[in-house]
Amino acid sequence: MKLIKNPEYGLYEKDNQIFCDSLQVSLELKKRHDHVLRDIENKMSDISKSNDPKFGEINFLKDTYKDDRNRKQTRYLMTKDGFTFLVTSYGGIKATNFKIDYIKKFNQMEKFIQSLQIAKLEFPEFTNAIMDAHEEPKHYHFSNEINMINKIVLGFTAKEFKEENRIDKAVSSIRPYLSNEQIKEIEALQRFDIGLIAMENDYQKRKEILTNYYAKLMDKKLIA
Repeated sequence: MKLIKNPEYGLYEKDNQIFCDSLQVSLELKKRHDHVLRDIENKMSDISKSNDPKFGEINFLKDTYKDDRNRKQTRYLMTKDGFTFLVTSYGGIKATNFKIDYIKKFNQMEKFIQSLQIAKLEFPEFTNAIMDAHEEPKHYHFSNEINMINKIVLGFTAKEFKEENRIDKAVSSIRPYLSNEQIKEIEALQRFDIGLIAMENDYQKRKEILTNYYAKLMDKKLIA
């Protein structure tokens, strides 16, 4: 299962679903991983006899990973519901703090995913604005505009950001690797640039205007 681990929240995402894994539970609670696997499988056995037997297969997904000796090992991926169901059986202050911390992370990352969806909805308007500004749009018209905004907000183009953070070059979008605040800032500049592209043809002037606009937003903390 191809997953992306969000560096800010330490959780995994695939197809807008959020997961933690059994290795994280093992590490945070200092439990042997085979014991955590046993606890999950016991829970799934109990769930299979319940009124909602599919709850287990929906919220606990069996997966594999390579250990430090490059051996294939078993782990479980858990949704927020699966995680909550498992860790409610663990007692003690360490377990309590762990539960609270990770439930907060799940909630925060859900908001992060929502921000990504908003960005995807707005991107066609941004793309259309670039197309309308050029009689024969070239691929670099899009990449230049996008990288200008990335550079203003992140200090890097998408390519530079991947290199700086050791992200695979094949990854199509850097958005899953950004913080919620960075995404909101990029969204704000994209919205502003949609109108600016129609009004100002000169790239360097647009860059100057966007840079000044971003500085004002940051000074006044207008991006919530």
